[in-house]
Amino acid sequence: MTSPSRRVRVLFDETAIARRNEELAEAIVATKPENLLVVAVLKGSFMFAADLLRALHRSGLSPQVEFVHLSSYRTGTVSSGQVEILRDVESEVRGRDVLLIDDILESGRTIVFAKDLLMARGARRVMTAVLLEKPGKRAVTIDADFVGFTCPDVFVVGYGMDVAHAYRQLPFVGLVDYDSSEPDLFGGT
Repeated sequence: MTSPSRRVRVLFDETAIARRNEELAEAIVATKPENLLVVAVLKGSFMFAADLLRALHRSGLSPQVEFVHLSSYRTGTVSSGQVEILRDVESEVRGRDVLLIDDILESGRTIVFAKDLLMARGARRVMTAVLLEKPGKRAVTIDADFVGFTCPDVFVVGYGMDVAHAYRQLPFVGLVDYDSSEPDLFGGT
């Protein structure tokens, strides 16, 4: 259980995130998507997806929205390397442009798995948008089409991302300061 008294240091604040979402929406609109289906990867992307969808609406798009719940972490903080579908997309993707939204591009396994799955189902084009990118962590070859921020190689929480189901509600992305006498939830020393 995480202590509510832990301090979270802000890495990307609310204002920077909101501004970047508007910029991403403009860039997505510029691709002139057809019959757009937005697929948000749960759970971590829910806040980013919601804010980006509202920004897309303000920019003139009215996409259909779906969710896929994929996991390569389960209860850990390090990817298992195996991606599982916990909840699948219900809408037809054949012939459509798809915008796949995820919280963080690290190893790349999850987003490559989802992109390949959607392409195999007949999507016309699958674009990817991620809030955070850790370029030095790739296990597979992929570059996101739209990136919010490049993130240092640290474990982040907030804005939908968690550790042991805590901190998702924070309106910013941050780092948790923790007492070295407590169990290490972050896999570090």
